[in-house]
Amino acid sequence: MRTLFFTLLLGAAVCLFSCKKSNEPYVPYVRVNFTISPSDPQFNKLNVPGGWVYVTGGSRGIIVYRKSNDEFLAFDRHCPFQVADFCRVSVNNTQIMAKDTCCGSEFVLTDGSVAKGPANRPLLQYQTGWDGFNLQVFN
Repeated sequence: MRTLFFTLLLGAAVCLFSCKKSNEPYVPYVRVNFTISPSDPQFNKLNVPGGWVYVTGGSRGIIVYRKSNDEFLAFDRHCPFQVADFCRVSVNNTQIMAKDTCCGSEFVLTDGSVAKGPANRPLLQYQTGWDGFNLQVFN
């Protein structure tokens, strides 16, 4: 009985001290709710899969990316690494990657995941709704 108690206590202590929370803050919450039409000339790059545009909104702007005929993704441009630096990611020439010029982190636009650190969190993603004519971006 005493050995079981000691084992459980030791296990709890190891778990408690080995599980660290990240002190890195998250991208600030900013309410997002807008609708755009890819048929509008300023958004015509969204008419084909792989197309993308920058849109005002979010914390540091938003990248809207057309993944397929029926799927759009929207990511905040605020880099999730060292959030207090207010760095902004930009789409590079490959058009499926976004890069932060402050820390050099790179992100995949097809899902927002980290392709190259030091960032260890994906881009903040907003929800999208597509009715075949208009795209709604919201959180």
